[in-house]
Amino acid sequence: MQSQKKLPKAFSFEFYPPKTAEGKEKLRAAWKQLGQLKPKYFSCTYGAGGSTREGTLETVLEIRAAGFEAAPHISCVASSRTDLKAQIERYRGQGIRHIVALRGDLPSGLASLGELRYANELVAFIREITGDWFKIEVACYPEFHPETRSAADEIRHFKRKVDAGANAAITQYFYNTDAYFRFVDECEAAGIAIPIVPGIMPIGNFAQLARFSDACGAEIPRWLRLRLEGFRDDTASIRSYGLDVVTRLCDDLLTAGAPGLHFYTLNQAGLTSTIWQRLGL
Repeated sequence: MQSQKKLPKAFSFEFYPPKTAEGKEKLRAAWKQLGQLKPKYFSCTYGAGGSTREGTLETVLEIRAAGFEAAPHISCVASSRTDLKAQIERYRGQGIRHIVALRGDLPSGLASLGELRYANELVAFIREITGDWFKIEVACYPEFHPETRSAADEIRHFKRKVDAGANAAITQYFYNTDAYFRFVDECEAAGIAIPIVPGIMPIGNFAQLARFSDACGAEIPRWLRLRLEGFRDDTASIRSYGLDVVTRLCDDLLTAGAPGLHFYTLNQAGLTSTIWQRLGL
């Protein structure tokens, strides 16, 4: 963890592009509220196969117009090199200097992975086209990607992204700090020296969290799952307990030297703002 401790703390908030006018208004209110916390940047996700590319760029440009740094995501699955190059050049043409490069999910009903199959290939492609124009962030998985067969494979796959030109990484969310610190130590032993920022998922809806976790491979520890299940439909208790758990998680991570926090906000400001205030940030 030594190299991580020397870095200035970086805090960021992630959104997804809304699909309705009401959703746009709610997101606008959320990023304006969270903007008062002066994060290093906001990011906006990119739907499977680029299905939200217009909404992603629109959201990023609106946030940037208000004076904040914003990073669009881009994924390579189910996309051609020609389409990806056009989107990358479009981001550069808008003066965007920060991008989150991911493999992405295959849209339902499509059988082809596209011309670039992995995130390291996308990172290399972005570097090939634009050189050092972009700061490139990538994903990593302290508790292992669902398709990973071994812990050693996880580190190898991540190192390929770093070697291809990634500047920093954001983890999948987790609730076990030991998983994060073990992962960071293993990365450093493998010669990976980029910042590895913990991804943080506030807890407001247990059924939703369980569904997300089953899909992405993030573990809900048994002690946490049983406690949340015990609240049943008591939303207030779930939120209250979740705030305690996630605030303590964030505090432990920062105290031990994590280089920052990246909040998966689900387009809501309330829980993230409360955690931020409790941490004294």
